[in-house]
Amino acid sequence: MSASILPTSPRARPVAVWIGIAAALAVVAVAAALALTGASARGPLPAPGLAEPVDAAGLTREAHQVLPVILADIYAAFAETEEAAIYDGLSGVAAGAALEALYLEQAGALASGGLPDQVVHEIRLLSGDWGVEDGDAVRADIRWAVLGQVGHDEHTHMRGNAYGADLLIEPSDGAWRLTGFALTDVDRTDAGTLVTEPGGDADGTPSE
Repeated sequence: MSASILPTSPRARPVAVWIGIAAALAVVAVAAALALTGASARGPLPAPGLAEPVDAAGLTREAHQVLPVILADIYAAFAETEEAAIYDGLSGVAAGAALEALYLEQAGALASGGLPDQVVHEIRLLSGDWGVEDGDAVRADIRWAVLGQVGHDEHTHMRGNAYGADLLIEPSDGAWRLTGFALTDVDRTDAGTLVTEPGGDADGTPSE
């Protein structure tokens, strides 16, 4: 026997149809309102460097804090020597096309400019413009500097590089992650050189 034993009245069918149409129109109206106001349809999500989840507008307000953490995690991933560890480190802050670009295409340019044994000491955000895009993403055009120590036998060089990139940050796997990455500028200008003499410190001072 059928689970429903009540016949469907011919007059009841138009009522059900109108109810369905009204519900569909309500969904369309909400979507249109979100698009017009630029509001995000998603709730707050975790973001790198922040203690509390934020929505797209909150992420924009805290971008000056979030972006350096994303960059630092990327460089930390590049410092790994195993491919799996590099990928795992990058996937914590990046996803999709950005993860692929960083891992396959941009790693060499970002990590050390082709110099061996570089240790990143400082990452500094120099400038940037960012804002909410399509109500549910943050677009950022930034420039940053990296100061790293590069070893060559008895000498230690402090190398300063500057980079520019266009970034897109979107919700991915329940958190804000870098989903778009396009390197726009590379400036490999030396920031200084420190020479380590045998038995001395990095600044040439004899060890005690």
